This record gives sequence, C-alpha cells and structure tokens, in this order.
Amino acid sequence: MAENKNQPQQPAINIEITDEIAEGIYSNLAIISHSNSEFVVDFIRLMPNVPKAKVKARIILTPQHAKRLLNALKDNLNKYEMQFGAIDEPEHSQMPPMNFNTPPAQA
Repeated sequence: MAENKNQPQQPAINIEITDEIAEGIYSNLAIISHSNSEFVVDFIRLMPNVPKAKVKARIILTPQHAKRLLNALKDNLNKYEMQFGAIDEPEHSQMPPMNFNTPPAQA
C-alpha cells in the first residue's frame, strides 16, 4: 500500500496496564446515563439469589467517545459473529432474572 506523504503520521501510543486492571472485572449488567456533556456507564455484577448488587466499575465518556465506542463495539460484534456465528438474544429480555433460574442457596 502506498503512503500518502500529505498526511502526517499519528505518533505511536504506548499503553500500559497494571496486573490488577489486566485481570478485568466481570459484569452482567450495564446502566447508561447521560448529560449534555458526558455519558456514564456503570458496570454491575448481579449474583444469583442476592437482591443487592454493587457497581463494580464506572466509566465516564464524552459524547464523541461514546459514539466511537458504539461503532467499535458494532464492528467487533460483526467480526465475532462472522467467526463464531450469531449471538442469540432473548426476545423480551431487559435484565437478567434476579434468581438466574437457580434454586435458593442453602448452608
């Protein structure tokens, strides 16, 4: 591919990640809210038979970054489905069921 000499090249970004962040945080629910200047995404972990859930991570984005994230997620979901097949979605699912259809825990 030929280089376009008229366009300046973007400098490389060196991204580092700590061991703790690299482990990741599991989330099975996200709540998104917004103002005129930012989007707030709260990532939550619901556990079976536990009526209380905590926010495990909060990410705050500009509207422009939120739109870029949406487009990147769409692109990656399309690539995933091309490789692994369609992702099944329940028709009327707004939230995971609070009990996960499991029997109550017993000690």
